[in-house]
Amino acid sequence: SYTTDTKSREENKKTLENLYSLSVDITKIRRLKEWVLLQDVAYVKEIAGILQEMGADESTVANIIERCPEAILHTPAEINSQRALWQLVCQNEKQLIKLIEQFPESFFTTEYQQNQKANILFFQELGLKNNIITRFLTGAPNIFYNPVEKNKNVIETLQRNYLNLGGSEANMKIWILKLLSQNPFILLNTSTAIQENLEFLQKNDFTDQEVLQLLSKLKGFIFQLNSTTMQKSMLFSKNIFKCSDQELKQLVLKCPALLYYSVPVLEERLEGLLKEGISIAQIRETPMVLELTTQIVRYRIKKLSALGYDIKSGNLESLNGTKKDFEVTYGKIQSKKERPIFNPVAPLHIED
Repeated sequence: SYTTDTKSREENKKTLENLYSLSVDITKIRRLKEWVLLQDVAYVKEIAGILQEMGADESTVANIIERCPEAILHTPAEINSQRALWQLVCQNEKQLIKLIEQFPESFFTTEYQQNQKANILFFQELGLKNNIITRFLTGAPNIFYNPVEKNKNVIETLQRNYLNLGGSEANMKIWILKLLSQNPFILLNTSTAIQENLEFLQKNDFTDQEVLQLLSKLKGFIFQLNSTTMQKSMLFSKNIFKCSDQELKQLVLKCPALLYYSVPVLEERLEGLLKEGISIAQIRETPMVLELTTQIVRYRIKKLSALGYDIKSGNLESLNGTKKDFEVTYGKIQSKKERPIFNPVAPLHIED
């Protein structure tokens, strides 16, 4: 075990010599994690050797050690078993060394090897592609530190609910894989949270079919909800749109954001829209505009009015969607505006 106390100790001469011989910038290490240089035991040559065996050149090895100095405190055995583990999902050592260079911290966290291995196998069984699993290993490494039972529990709760609500086995599989690929951090939640949120929706008279629809649309948001926020947000929407419970349900199904945004957020967005001269009736017609921040709404309205498009009189569909969706809509309106009306009998001007 090593100590991070840097006061009373001296830097390990042998470690320094070995690092120098690899052209590692030691000032970087002093700045970042000086305590690494004070440890009695370090495996500089061995770790460098393993990295070189995988195809890393000298500058890559130096770069990895500079970015993650504690790499040299791991035993060769630990690093070799980590290498074997990551090879379960990497195409080859070339890809592996590239990943280690980009994400050294993820690779050199070796305390959870049993859990990591069990989780990798579980994700493969679920049908996740290896390139997605490597993305998890580098970008969301903490989901592998969970015991596999915990991750299984969250996934099984989702599967069970999806099927109980009348979803098909085939759709469920696709949905789970999509959900995980988009947001692996859902695994850090508890299965009780999902259960409570779904029960809240059922208590509020959403049919199984409708809850299933929401579950599909909400994706990872189902975890971020809680019944108190949902209750308040629904009440707020009901008062603003002056609608019956049945109408409110239809609005929520159209725009699940009405469930997961808190009242202050909804209030601010609504105010932003009203300031632009948009009416409550228009928003009720196209509630999805509430998914956009006030800043985005302003920018889009400005671009559309420059084309002579009056948002106050039209519907709000043209404001909606992702950046890409909006660009397509904008392009269509623009080309309509620019297209000259062709007069078949007008003389053609031909340059001599």
